[in-house]
Parts: sequence; C-alpha cells; structure tokens
Amino acid sequence: MSEFEGIRELAASLNALHRQMAAACAPSVEDIIRSRTRDQRQIEHLLDRLLDCACIPEGLALFRSLCRYYYYLNPAATADYIGAYRKMWDNDDTEEANA
Repeated sequence: MSEFEGIRELAASLNALHRQMAAACAPSVEDIIRSRTRDQRQIEHLLDRLLDCACIPEGLALFRSLCRYYYYLNPAATADYIGAYRKMWDNDDTEEANA
C-alpha cells in the first residue's frame, strides 16, 4: 500500500465517523427545536459536538439549524459558535484573501 492510499483510507474513515456523528446528533437537534428547549447548556453541548462534524454537508446543516434556533436565546453565544466554525472549517477564504 502506498503512502497516498493510506492517507486516502484514513480520510475515508474520518469522513464516515463524521457522518455517523451527524446522524447520531440529528434526533437531538430536531427534539430541541421541536420542544423549544431553552436549556442553554444542553444546546451548547450539542453545538460543540456538531462543530466536529460541520465539515460535511449533513453536519453543517444541523449546525446551522441549531444556530438559527439558538440565536433567539443567546445571540452572543451563537456568534461565538459561528466564529469557531469559521476558524475550524471555513478558513480557506481568509487565506486566499490574504494571498
């Protein structure tokens, strides 16, 4: 096995884990929004988990949904989570703008 193939397999495994995490978080996101939960600690715990899988479309969609909901409860904390997302996953635009 070449080094490149090993990296490709590792990336595929990581992608599968992100998909599993997003699938595991989806019912919790739906429940929080449907029940109009106001427990900020619970919401922030879930946002922390979703940040880890926001690099895939399914994870990002869940993260955005929960951020939209949470914004009305705590706009400042929501802005912090969006900033954390940008730092973790959306920094390509910043690097290109600085080049």
